[in-house]
Amino acid sequence: MRTRAWAVSWTLARAAMAILTIAAIAAQLVKSVDTARELGRDVATTIANFFSFFTILSNTGTAVVLLWAVAWYLVRGRRVDVEPLGLAVALASVSTYMIITGIVYNTLLRTIVLPQGSEPIPWSNEVLHLIGPVFLLADVFVGPLRRALSWRSLWTILAFPIAWVIYTMLRGPLTTNPVSGDPFWYPYPFLDPNSPGGWPSVVVYVVGIAVAIVVVGGFVVWWGRRRGIASMDAEPSAVHVGDTSARR
Repeated sequence: MRTRAWAVSWTLARAAMAILTIAAIAAQLVKSVDTARELGRDVATTIANFFSFFTILSNTGTAVVLLWAVAWYLVRGRRVDVEPLGLAVALASVSTYMIITGIVYNTLLRTIVLPQGSEPIPWSNEVLHLIGPVFLLADVFVGPLRRALSWRSLWTILAFPIAWVIYTMLRGPLTTNPVSGDPFWYPYPFLDPNSPGGWPSVVVYVVGIAVAIVVVGGFVVWWGRRRGIASMDAEPSAVHVGDTSARR
């Protein structure tokens, strides 16, 4: 899996996954907007809510980062031994977010019945919640030219989920639900303090998911340090695959 042929093959797989992800997001967005128009819901709020879901943001980020990885490999990656630091951190970040998306959706949300007209497109739903997370998990293990990151990069990985939770909890009571008309809107029921469990339940879920993100992000960084190339400033052929003496 460290051969040139594997690098080319996985780069093509990354391109295909990025295109499939974009198609899934676009299809679901079009359906959501069309449904909002048909049922007389506020379209602007519907779109804003759509891009407030952690799943949508994670998948959007994933598509961007995968296309970045593809472009980098085609332009420069065939002549170097390790991916650039920025790309490495971005891949570790979206991998963490997508793995968490898959875990949370398939353990907490898959069986929840949504209001009529809010149902996702089946194939798009599976791409965003199952196929994408599985692909990014595989990318952690078999992605080519991976760079070993310092443990400090875990703070960068955690930055987006923290910002998203703050944004979600501040925006929630300021947004009218376009489906039910309630004077609040939260993307996931376990984040809604107006639910029967109230704020104590929200806090428990937030803490639990935060721990899960730390664990998954820590695993992604640890595995990258175990199998990646450690030099942060590696030039072509400067650090060779399998040179464990350079690892941090």
